[in-house]
Amino acid sequence: MKRLIVAMAFALAAFAQTRQITDAEDLAKLLKDEKNMFFLDVREPKEIEELGSLKGYVNIPIGELEKRMSEVPKNKTIITA
Repeated sequence: MKRLIVAMAFALAAFAQTRQITDAEDLAKLLKDEKNMFFLDVREPKEIEELGSLKGYVNIPIGELEKRMSEVPKNKTIITA
């Protein structure tokens, strides 16, 4: 699992810059341009079933992310859950 997470991080870093959101103000600024965002939920189906998800999030379980990277847009800000 640790190798998969590291591989995922490298795959995402290959075409995206990362940015840590530190407070509500940062998040509010980021959300103003929602049409240029991709909401990605990397939880497994059991977690979604138990906890639910948010409208608009695309679920690609972490265990499938490496093989489904083509579904993640390269030209949008990616917000993960």
